[in-house]
Amino acid sequence: MSKAPSEKNDAVNRSTLLVQRTVIRDLTLSCSIGVSDEERARAQRLRLNIELLVDPVPPLEDNINEVLDYGVLADAVRAHCLATSFRLLETLAEELAVVCFGFSRVRETKIRIEKLDRYADIGGIGIELERRRDTE
Repeated sequence: MSKAPSEKNDAVNRSTLLVQRTVIRDLTLSCSIGVSDEERARAQRLRLNIELLVDPVPPLEDNINEVLDYGVLADAVRAHCLATSFRLLETLAEELAVVCFGFSRVRETKIRIEKLDRYADIGGIGIELERRRDTE
């Protein structure tokens, strides 16, 4: 049996929002990356997974301006990957952390990047890093 809207609101009002995450899962794109000339000779497919811990503020007005807009975030991540050439996945991950911290609500980042076509017998090979925004 479904609760009436007022009962649902009462339950939410009596609870505390502990954690809120924004997630980009399996963003696949091709970009210039690699240590060797062979790797950089053609764009390589990457799969990115990004998980952000954001300030846990529930939207009061059901308005996109009250939350981290994941569409804007995805556009920023795509643009950064496509606009720059990288040698190391680690460098790209560090730079993407900076992109994510450009959104003021982001407190922590977890970024995983995998090369999908580097080795024929491996589905993906890559790195993962986590960063926390420094508090003053």
